[in-house]
Amino acid sequence: MKRSGWLTFSGVVLVVAGLMRILDALWAFRYNGDVVDNLHDALFGHSLTTYGWIWLVVGVILMVSGYLILSPATLAGQISRWIGIVAAAVAGVTAVTWMPYYPVWSLTYIALSVMVIYGISAHFGEQATTS
Repeated sequence: MKRSGWLTFSGVVLVVAGLMRILDALWAFRYNGDVVDNLHDALFGHSLTTYGWIWLVVGVILMVSGYLILSPATLAGQISRWIGIVAAAVAGVTAVTWMPYYPVWSLTYIALSVMVIYGISAHFGEQATTS
């Protein structure tokens, strides 16, 4: 079954983002250096292990959602559509917090999030066009 290019793009971006989150989690589990001072006031505490578990769960959710979006004919594909939209929205909003430190990467991340949301919401039931 052929699918929209936007839908394929969105699914691939979600899978790659999930893989990157899993790599972040592995880094957090293995890191033995000093923790940044500002991390003590962070939302989930000062332990990188806590962040590692959060990133691991988020990474798995993103990868599964991206995989299911790439096969939209099932009920799981419909559910993963909404999970993908929410995940991309959260990623875009949280990228704003990094804007003062990494403006180019933050804007790139926000743009990718918007494109993923557009691809999933506007082109979910669309077939690929053949030319």
